[in-house]
Amino acid sequence: RRLNVRVTIELLSFSNPVHKKDLAVRLTDDTDPFFLYNLVISEEDFQSLKSQQGLLVDFSAFPQKFIDLLQQCIQEQNKDIPRFLLQLVSSASVLDHTPVSLNVVETNPFKHLTHLSLKFLPGNDAEIKKFLASCLKCLKEDKTMLEEKLRRTEEDLTRQLSYTQQSLSEKSRELDKLKNEWTSYTTALTNKHTQELTNEKERALQAQAQYQQQHEQQKKELENLHQKSIQQLQNRLSELEVINKDLTERRYKGDSTVRELKAKLSGIEDECQRAKQEVLSLRRENTTLDAECHEKEKLINQLQTRVAVLEQEIKDKDQLVVRTKEVLDATQEQKVILEESTEKKQSHIEKLETTIKSLSAELLKANEIIKKLQGDLKTLMSKLKLKNTVTIQQEKLLAEKEERLQKEQRELQETGQSLRMKEQEVCKLQEQLETTVQKLEESKQLLKTNENVITWLNKQLNEIQMAKKLETSASTHGGVRTAISPHGMPDRPSFPSSGINHPISPLYAFQNFPELAHNKNVTSQCPVPRIQFSTQLSKMNRCSDGQTATATSHPANKENGDNLGLESKYFKKKDDSIPLRGLSQNTLSSEYLKPTLSTKGQPSPKAAATPASAYFPG
Repeated sequence: RRLNVRVTIELLSFSNPVHKKDLAVRLTDDTDPFFLYNLVISEEDFQSLKSQQGLLVDFSAFPQKFIDLLQQCIQEQNKDIPRFLLQLVSSASVLDHTPVSLNVVETNPFKHLTHLSLKFLPGNDAEIKKFLASCLKCLKEDKTMLEEKLRRTEEDLTRQLSYTQQSLSEKSRELDKLKNEWTSYTTALTNKHTQELTNEKERALQAQAQYQQQHEQQKKELENLHQKSIQQLQNRLSELEVINKDLTERRYKGDSTVRELKAKLSGIEDECQRAKQEVLSLRRENTTLDAECHEKEKLINQLQTRVAVLEQEIKDKDQLVVRTKEVLDATQEQKVILEESTEKKQSHIEKLETTIKSLSAELLKANEIIKKLQGDLKTLMSKLKLKNTVTIQQEKLLAEKEERLQKEQRELQETGQSLRMKEQEVCKLQEQLETTVQKLEESKQLLKTNENVITWLNKQLNEIQMAKKLETSASTHGGVRTAISPHGMPDRPSFPSSGINHPISPLYAFQNFPELAHNKNVTSQCPVPRIQFSTQLSKMNRCSDGQTATATSHPANKENGDNLGLESKYFKKKDDSIPLRGLSQNTLSSEYLKPTLSTKGQPSPKAAATPASAYFPG
């Protein structure tokens, strides 16, 4: 069987006749007062025990080592398979006045090792009486200590009770005063709120009518501007198609001229063999060609100046693009028409992209052909320089052929310049298309934001109208009732006659009361409790004292001052925008104080007693 045993270890010292020390170990059970086993070990007995059990510890260090073994048993007692066990083994069947051996055993899968085994003798009647007397003495001392503590605590509690009763009576009086003040204050506030609500409703209706008129005017203006832009784009597309047709015709003509030139070049190669004698004349003509090169450089400089002029024109066009952006900002509220136009424009853009791709491919082919022709011309010039002798009769033919070649070169240069111009125009068109697509996306986003603002304003107006209807119905049936919650907070107004219990309109909480905030000292001397209407209004409304503070410090928040539940981009001020009246942001802030309690307990350990669990096999 298994039970809890208290092991008490004492070191006894005797000075007469000889100074010596004894170690007394006692086994007791708190539940059974007659369970008592004693063991007294002297220094001589310890030497024999040391030799019998092979101990490596002296007599002075033995008590501490024995306590360490008992502590390890205590740590392992709650485990399923404990490593250290404390076994109390008796030879008789029952623990009844027979010597007992106490074994400290270490268990492992291979063997049970006994670190220490001590033989205890059962206590006789005199020892049991002494033990019981010491237990009674300890219990009486504990009882007296507890009685003194109880008496002191009773006195402290009676004092605290009297003090708390006095404070409770004072607080109850203050609470009655505050209730009376609060009822008068709430009645005054309800009257003010009703008057201000009626004024704000009238203002909201007037503002709604003005906003509707302005909205219709802006709609008409935006429709006209959009139709004009569509017509301009269609005209530009028709012009681009005509230009593309001209370019294709010119390309076909260039292909035919290239073929003719190839045929002519084959004939010229035959004639060049005869034209070796004309090298001297060609050298003279080189000088003329150098002069022409100088003229071409001058033309290049002129073209560079023209490029600078074109860059200035591009800057001017950028300014025009900025102006068009401002015009597009005016098209914020035209969602349906813009979606239709974007679909049409996307189809046109796809067509333009296909045409641009075909044009770019054709331009690349034309450039390759021009490069080939230029290479052929360079080879011809080198061959013409090497040819020395040409007859006088072929001079006329060569002059005519050179004129033809010069004409063809000029035509090629003109075609190259026209192709470059067309490439620049195509790049410009691509940039314009990208800018138009970006503008369309921005206009879509602006339309979405405007729709959100309009829906929010419609909700606010609907809430105002519902509140007005409910107020009229409540005024016919006896007015509005106000009640105070058990936590000292006023509930939101209810309308029993109509059977509807709606939250107060947000405009009810948006008002600023300058009459209440005329003096900061007054609010500090007479604190007003904080109002909280309901969970539905906690995000939008603010208590009355918070409203007085905002009335003194920020009087300009009545108009376009704060955003209410919307992002900041919806309330950015623009030059052509209309201010929104009656909007402000009022948020409730609540702090929850959670008291923390710390309990401190002082355990009353006993100096020389350590509880342990002992196993009794059999």
